[in-house]
Amino acid sequence: MTARQSIRTAEAPAPAHSFSQGVRHGLVVQVSGQGPVDAATGEYLHPGDVRAQTRLTLANVTAVLAAASCSWDEVVMVRVYLARQEDFAAMNEAYAAFVGAAVAGDVLPCRTTVVVGLPRPDMLVEIDAMAVSG
Repeated sequence: MTARQSIRTAEAPAPAHSFSQGVRHGLVVQVSGQGPVDAATGEYLHPGDVRAQTRLTLANVTAVLAAASCSWDEVVMVRVYLARQEDFAAMNEAYAAFVGAAVAGDVLPCRTTVVVGLPRPDMLVEIDAMAVSG
């Protein structure tokens, strides 16, 4: 059995708690939930703008995927956590544009979206992803 490996990159925000940015176990790569945080400063950006927060959050997911030598074409599942139901349409629009441009093939990843309480009041979206590399 292949040992698990922690995925780390300075191109995505450092985890604020006791977890990895991502973990590889064999061909499976799991990216921890990312938020609208600037990787260089650790600041939460774009308060009140779920479109901009979605784009930044997806860029952070992309950075962790890249650190694991994965692309969006290998992502099989994405989970989106929204703070407010009324932001769904705007998030979905930003998500569709980003992921549509990031996927080179014609198979988009599966996705689940849920409305939840998020850890910070200025955080409107959090996104994690699972990829199967190879």
